[in-house]
Amino acid sequence: MKNPATFEKIYLTYWEKLTAFSYNMTQDKDLAQNIVQDVFIDVWERRNEVEIIAIESYLFRAVKNQVFKYYQNNRFDKTIIEDKFEDYIIDNFTTIDPEITDLLYSLIEQLPEKRKEVLLMHKIQDMSIDQIAFELDLSKQTVKNQISSALKQLRFELKDLTWIAPYIFISYKFLK
Repeated sequence: MKNPATFEKIYLTYWEKLTAFSYNMTQDKDLAQNIVQDVFIDVWERRNEVEIIAIESYLFRAVKNQVFKYYQNNRFDKTIIEDKFEDYIIDNFTTIDPEITDLLYSLIEQLPEKRKEVLLMHKIQDMSIDQIAFELDLSKQTVKNQISSALKQLRFELKDLTWIAPYIFISYKFLK
């Protein structure tokens, strides 16, 4: 990344994704953009000191840390941000380290059978609530409840897995 052209390519590739990620946690457009800008400035300034192996995961983790630092400096309860980060992971992971993928699939496998089926139909097969309700002969509310319960259970399980964050390529969509 010592090459300015490489840095520019990385910047252009990730700026929008990182800003969306930052905005998702901060709900403040200007703050989100400033945080991402700070991350890129830091990466450029430390380009000769740090060897980054997985740039995408590094950048997302750096943005998350910057958001935490901002809220910590402003004495904000960071559990709110932790929850948003976990939600974002659940909503946006596909291309992940194979070990992490296996772990996440094992969490999905632990869901009750009907809940797992509904979640996979909704997230993997991209079926609407109406389609799932028709296909499984369930009420729409039951489908919504099953999806909500599944995501809640996954969020709970992910709370213990915060160590995986640096390895996740968050910008892709698995559980959208």
